[in-house]
Amino acid sequence: MIEFKQVSKRYGTKHALKEVSFSLPTGKVIGIIGENGSGKSTTLKLIAGLAKPSSGEILVNGKAASRRISQIVSYLSESDGFYPFFSVGDMVDYSHSQFADFRPEKANEILSFMKLDRSQKIKNLSKGNRGRLKIVLTLARDVPIILMDEPLSGLDPLVRDSIIKGLISFIDIEKQTVLITTHEIEEVEPILDTMVAIKDGRVICIQDVEELRIQEKAGILDWMKKVYQEG
Repeated sequence: MIEFKQVSKRYGTKHALKEVSFSLPTGKVIGIIGENGSGKSTTLKLIAGLAKPSSGEILVNGKAASRRISQIVSYLSESDGFYPFFSVGDMVDYSHSQFADFRPEKANEILSFMKLDRSQKIKNLSKGNRGRLKIVLTLARDVPIILMDEPLSGLDPLVRDSIIKGLISFIDIEKQTVLITTHEIEEVEPILDTMVAIKDGRVICIQDVEELRIQEKAGILDWMKKVYQEG
């Protein structure tokens, strides 16, 4: 379980999150949605232990979130963290050396699905293919929690649908909980079980996606337009 207890996060005088409290279920694919600057990426960084709350407490499977939480959390950042002189295969091998739970066989399977060649130099990859490589490295770890910050950023719209379907096929939903932030809401919605809506640094709704469709007779994007634009 992931639990936030009265969590606030400030960057200087700006509040990214304001006294946020919630708990998230395990074994779900959870979408964190909101406008730019609403606090989505900050939420993932706090869970991953890459940022510290200004106040409050964050628990991941009963443990306080810190740098050590990387032992049970696989985190896909919106920014690249590659060595450009590495090849794709070098990066896979390096990740294997860093994480005891990294599964090279699974990584190679996802590489094949993503149509990535181990011999390709990372410096020569397009933004979209670097994005594919980040997905490979994230999903190849056998951990209970996977965090993905804008995993579809830079990907060709024509291939997003197949990649989204691929995400599900490489996730063990009985053992893993996945949190995704994305601007491609309509494309990701079919794989989401739960949504967490953030507005101005506050969580305004945690909702089962299927229940939302039934109650509101609308998908997530239409619900967002109503709530975020109309207030």
